[in-house]
Amino acid sequence: MSRNVEIKAKIDDLKGFLKRAALTSGKLEAILHQVDTYFKVPNGRLKLRQIQNEKSELIFYDRPDTEGPKLSNYYKQVFQNFEEAEGLKKFFGKLLWLVGIVSKRRHLFMYGQTRIHVDDVKNLGHFMELEVVLEEGESLEYGEKIAQDLMTKLGVQKEDLLSGSYINLLTSKGV
Repeated sequence: MSRNVEIKAKIDDLKGFLKRAALTSGKLEAILHQVDTYFKVPNGRLKLRQIQNEKSELIFYDRPDTEGPKLSNYYKQVFQNFEEAEGLKKFFGKLLWLVGIVSKRRHLFMYGQTRIHVDDVKNLGHFMELEVVLEEGESLEYGEKIAQDLMTKLGVQKEDLLSGSYINLLTSKGV
């Protein structure tokens, strides 16, 4: 099981935030086109992430729906073969209920052990996520401190923080 500390926030100024993320990271960004297909499971969340012209990942994760930094436990299976991932999606589509699909354009920046995501989510708008990947033996408090420091550097305000996932936001909008 892998762990990270996550935060998600709404952003109003996409260009300005991208500029701050690039300056903070000091590295070139990767731009990914991702489609996440969510399936209903008894606990946590299960999604098949398909990244255009790249790999696909089956991701199970469990985290509380609270604002601010929170611990996320996750398992990930990577598929290098697009056809295998499509087959799994069809299989799960017959076996499990489909919750919904999230389509986004993601700008990915790296800052130490943190992934900074700047997302343009179809039918939702612009958001940022921080994922502080915790190494073996690193505490939740250590990850929270990194997340809080990055929030300050990036100008993320407490009132912009979100508690749920994109699929929660989409389903609550009826999309």
